[in-house]
Amino acid sequence: MRTIKAHFFKIALTALLLLTKNFTASAQALDSLDVKIGQMILIGFPGPAVDAKVLDEVKRGMVGSIILFEKNIPAKNSFVDLKKIVWTYQHAAPIPLFVGIDQEGGRVNRLKDKYGFPRSITAAAMGKSPTLDSVRFYGEATASTLAGLGINVNFAPVVDLASNPNNPIIAKFGRAFSANEDSVALLAKEYIKAHHRYGVLTSLKHFPGHGSSKDDTHLGIADVTNTWEERELKPYQVLIDSGYADAVMTSHIVNRKLDKAGNPGTLSADILTGVLRNKLKFGGVIFTDDMQMHAITKHYGLEEAIRLAINGGVDIMTFSNNISGSDQRTVDAVHSIIRKMVEKGEIKKERIDESYRRVMKLKSQLNAGDRATYYQQQLGKANVAVEEANQRAKQTLLEAQAMVEKVKQEAAAAQQPKKKKKRKKD
Repeated sequence: MRTIKAHFFKIALTALLLLTKNFTASAQALDSLDVKIGQMILIGFPGPAVDAKVLDEVKRGMVGSIILFEKNIPAKNSFVDLKKIVWTYQHAAPIPLFVGIDQEGGRVNRLKDKYGFPRSITAAAMGKSPTLDSVRFYGEATASTLAGLGINVNFAPVVDLASNPNNPIIAKFGRAFSANEDSVALLAKEYIKAHHRYGVLTSLKHFPGHGSSKDDTHLGIADVTNTWEERELKPYQVLIDSGYADAVMTSHIVNRKLDKAGNPGTLSADILTGVLRNKLKFGGVIFTDDMQMHAITKHYGLEEAIRLAINGGVDIMTFSNNISGSDQRTVDAVHSIIRKMVEKGEIKKERIDESYRRVMKLKSQLNAGDRATYYQQQLGKANVAVEEANQRAKQTLLEAQAMVEKVKQEAAAAQQPKKKKKRKKD
């Protein structure tokens, strides 16, 4: 615990010093609130090259995370050139960036084989395999690719249930492992383990469950009030309890069973704080799905959406500028809105501090999951298990030997001739 706290303090102090140092005399230095707000913002960038404006925002600590889409993949020499892009952003950041991507496999697959990356398959295809070898193999192929590029967060696996086979955004594209909650939890855990071997974090999605929806939240509101089932929480509970939930991504679905006011999950304190935090005991980072999806933008203004999301329990908001028909959201605008709300008391500063602590704690784990560390940990666990088994075997052997000795003694005693009693003379 002391090591984590010391690491956290070191990162925070270094960040503040670097931020102050990087500003010119005429520029206004960011204060600690600005730094903390910056860590709550995730953005996309326009094309297959480093964007000067985004690079400047990264340097100034205005954003703490970036996300990659297929539009960001250079058409030629893809691996090396994409790695250069990621490297440039990461090394410009005063605090390490979360560099994220939706690399689920199948349809949701940014790093396609046409660019020279490993072929991927859908979660549904992995789930149909008679063994766990498929999810382990493709999980490791994905994770090793991401790690090589410097991408440290995969917004996967999907732990929605394929409960509605006609679902237009989940089941239709094979994004769910199974319709069975136990199978989803099992397969998701193996997928996450493969990522952890390469030091790549994952984010479960789409909380609290998108599998039963009949509509696509990219296009508008999706209401699952009459179709959602309690069992859709099971994969989250299993993975949280077993320590495999690095982060969770929200969904924009409406579920009046969980939020009577009908706010989408991303903007619902009842769902995020009430269910995810309090009921399921999740203390990690909550990412939003894209705040520019039409389920949000068509029904909520930017300011209202930000206020509800942060007060609801969100830690990092996604503004990809990648949704067709949505207004562009600049970092300056989002940053300014959050700061003004804090100054007005519409968002408590303590709420910002909570998110900052969670984000920094997760970032402190970015270098703690390399292959050597993973295998050392696994070897340590195996050694402990072997030693425990040895001790149990020794105890069993001693008990068996004692029992054999007892039987021998009883047998020997039984074979001894009984002494005749002498008659008394009259």
